[in-house]
Amino acid sequence: MVEVDVAVVGGGQAGLAAGRELVDRDVDALIVDASAGPGEVWRRRWDSLRLFTPAAYSSLPGLAFPGPPDALPGKDDVADYLAAYAARFDLPARWSTPVTRLRRAGDRFALTTASGEQLTARQVVVATGAHQRPWRPALADRLGGDVLQLHTAAYRNPGQLPDGPVLIVGGGNSGVQIAAELAATHLVTLALGTRTPVIPARVAGRSVFHWLDALGLLRIPTESRLGRRAARAPEPVIGDAPQRLRRRLGVRLVGRIVAAGGRAITDVDGGVHRPATVVWATGYRADWSWIDVPGALDADGLLVQRCGVTPVPGLSTIGLPRQCTSGSAMFTGLGPDATALATRTAAALRRPRGTPAAS
Repeated sequence: MVEVDVAVVGGGQAGLAAGRELVDRDVDALIVDASAGPGEVWRRRWDSLRLFTPAAYSSLPGLAFPGPPDALPGKDDVADYLAAYAARFDLPARWSTPVTRLRRAGDRFALTTASGEQLTARQVVVATGAHQRPWRPALADRLGGDVLQLHTAAYRNPGQLPDGPVLIVGGGNSGVQIAAELAATHLVTLALGTRTPVIPARVAGRSVFHWLDALGLLRIPTESRLGRRAARAPEPVIGDAPQRLRRRLGVRLVGRIVAAGGRAITDVDGGVHRPATVVWATGYRADWSWIDVPGALDADGLLVQRCGVTPVPGLSTIGLPRQCTSGSAMFTGLGPDATALATRTAAALRRPRGTPAAS
């Protein structure tokens, strides 16, 4: 049995930022993660992936991202940075340790791992994010076995794909980036769902994030009127618009997919496609089914929280989209959220048990 004051479940950028801030306050904390080591999730992404945030906006608290501030880091650059971050601050962690259940055990939390090991903690920080489970629509199951289907979570490079046309379903940042790459080797069709706004990567010679930061748009409070309005807007594509891929690379654009069967896939305008490969750029869904704590999840199984604070005393979260501000899920937004979480957590641990928090 391992006992700590704070268990941080998740060792990605959010968990490492929270762990560093907790350790900096002399809190007995332990990071627990299913991956083999820091940054391993990033290493498993597709080979050509690059952040759309430049290095200047890709740092965690206490350690600048290396390289030119305007450079766009690749996925291995991010993985190397996270590994260096964990080593630099000697963050206590257990890797290859999936947490399969979180429950209450008296006045502590009990965490069960896949190996059956039990850990207990006075407080728990959920840092697994909201994108744990790759999602694709049910109609994908109606395609025949002679069509190769890959979610973006499994896509690595064009060499994985057989010859023949490719249909990419989903016009967000992942779908657009992969469509641009595959257009050099395959006939590519990009199926778009809702109309997605596009923001250029550079404006007046500077990264668009320089201007967003200067205007305060990376720090809009989630509960402000502007923050609530922004939350209803679709996530923008940053860089090339799909229409530019059509003009520049010959990518064919069609509407959303509505039906499938055998090798045929039908779009909303009645177009029928018979691809050799379908790449599902349809995103991820949250999976908090391992949290078995009354009051933590709503009727839909979603974690209940307000700026990282859940209704369950001692249970917090970090790294969710728009958790506190418009930048909460970005590297640049994790610092303020991690500082607030660690300050709040350390103060709660210092209070005698049974003493309510100050209002």
